[in-house]
Amino acid sequence: MAIPDRLSRELDALPDQPGVYLWKNAVGEILYVGKAKSLRARVPSYFGPEADSTPERAALVGHIADLETIIVPSEAQALLLENNLIKEHKPRFNIRLTDDKSYPRVAVTVTEPFPRVLVVRRVNIPGARYFGPYTDVATLRQTLKIVRRIFTVRSCHWDLPHDAPNRPCLDYHIDRCRAPCVGYQSEADYRRMIDDVLLFLEGKTVDVRTRLRERMHEASQRLDFERAAQLRDALKWLDQVEQPQAVELVGGGDADAIGLARDGDDACGVVLRVREGRLIARDYRFLENVEHEAEATVLAAFLVRCYLPLEARARHALLPFAPDDLDALQQVAPDIEWHVPQRGTFAKLAQLADQNARHLLDSLKIESFDIDERSADPVFALGRDLGLAAVPRSFVCIDISTNQGRDTVGSLVWFEAGRPKKAEYRRFRIRGAPQDDFAAVHEVVTRYLGRRISEEKPLPDLVVIDGGKGQLGAAVDAARALGQEKLPIVSLAKQQEEVFFPARPDPLQLSRRSPSLKLLQRARDEAHRFAVSYSRQRRARRTITSELLTIPGIGPNRRRLLLERFGSLAGVKTATPAEIGALPGFSTTLAERILERLNVRP
Repeated sequence: MAIPDRLSRELDALPDQPGVYLWKNAVGEILYVGKAKSLRARVPSYFGPEADSTPERAALVGHIADLETIIVPSEAQALLLENNLIKEHKPRFNIRLTDDKSYPRVAVTVTEPFPRVLVVRRVNIPGARYFGPYTDVATLRQTLKIVRRIFTVRSCHWDLPHDAPNRPCLDYHIDRCRAPCVGYQSEADYRRMIDDVLLFLEGKTVDVRTRLRERMHEASQRLDFERAAQLRDALKWLDQVEQPQAVELVGGGDADAIGLARDGDDACGVVLRVREGRLIARDYRFLENVEHEAEATVLAAFLVRCYLPLEARARHALLPFAPDDLDALQQVAPDIEWHVPQRGTFAKLAQLADQNARHLLDSLKIESFDIDERSADPVFALGRDLGLAAVPRSFVCIDISTNQGRDTVGSLVWFEAGRPKKAEYRRFRIRGAPQDDFAAVHEVVTRYLGRRISEEKPLPDLVVIDGGKGQLGAAVDAARALGQEKLPIVSLAKQQEEVFFPARPDPLQLSRRSPSLKLLQRARDEAHRFAVSYSRQRRARRTITSELLTIPGIGPNRRRLLLERFGSLAGVKTATPAEIGALPGFSTTLAERILERLNVRP
């Protein structure tokens, strides 16, 4: 394309140095912000053979009328400057966050003599410790509720100790504050409590438990039984907090697992925060305008704009693949070790982050439909696209889940008018060969259809199998054996999102934005979730049972008491001999033997 003379002269005068470039239109509006290791090599390429490689690139080049460049000392600084300029100007051709508002954070004003715990949207309190941002406001509220229930943090805004009231407020009388404002709690004791709050917000609940237990014993030795009771109640609350929120993982240590999923013009990035071997939180952000961007470029944009601003980062960051500008990222954040794990615990965490990203992105797509589209239109579109004789107002999706050949289970989810009908969900413990996926599908279809026929219940309008041609063939054979040759059965292969039919040699490739495909994906993901949860439940039951029952003196009844009292195997491991010995039928000697066997390192 023809380049204006003035712009051509600017291109010829570009330096061979790192920097940032801003493309502008005729009225001076910034269209695109980019970075370059060498401005001379990168900027003129927009007018080369790749000028119309994508519709977005062609549209950008067609609007370019002016150029502005900023030279910086290094590629790392160009990366940061590019991020700041994108945030400030929000160019239409750059990758964008779908919601660029400031998400709330938890701030602890540690520089104050009596620190407070606040919710803020801007990082502008000098010396404060920040946690977040929280993309889920419900998670933020739950965190604050737990902090205020376990710890007696003051909620007032007095400038202590310079400005204080004459008497304590209501929080003191309901045991929500120990009134440091009037001298009932010393600054040293209050600071110790704030240290526990910081540990809790960092996810180090084991350390918090230890310190609370030590203080409880100290209070009881001083005969301060009221304070000891308060600390005992705090420990009970901490037990309740850990049970639903902490997901026990194989291995220990701190890490941030980062996942990325994309679909057409949209993408979702996820950060799973793992502390001391437990998954304690999930952060995510949606991005758009990514359809013609490389995966490595999208991942780099998410890391720079969403991950690096996080305050509480772990030393190890687990990535699904290497992003663009990895060297620059290492310079910007030298305290982080970037990993692309291929096996082991880190690889499992990275895979879990990817699964979360896919789930969130699918949820975004589903929620983007209005109510009518979700309930009716996708169902009719599905029947039309699959060429079915009847509209699939009710259909089921079947998935098989296994754990290295063990705990193989099948799941079946029922969708009615495009929505899940959980009363019709079914799960199956596979009785046949555990490592034969085809046989497992055959068994699930046989058992399900056989029971529906024997109970004279209506069959679904469509059966969807998660898998390829092999799984589809097994399902069709099972249906034919029961005399259901006319029952429509298809399979959805995840890798290319292809739909296979029994009588067609070639699969059907639906549009990524097709309501039919989105409905099938939603059913497939729901069946997968249902199957995986059942498989993990069986694995956990087997693991817990086998590990506890190998201890001499522990039978089914004592195992049941332990799990009812402490909630999980992890809860048993962190309990004290006195806590275990207080259970009916237990002694301190048996408790010590249990903890010795459970906590021994292999």
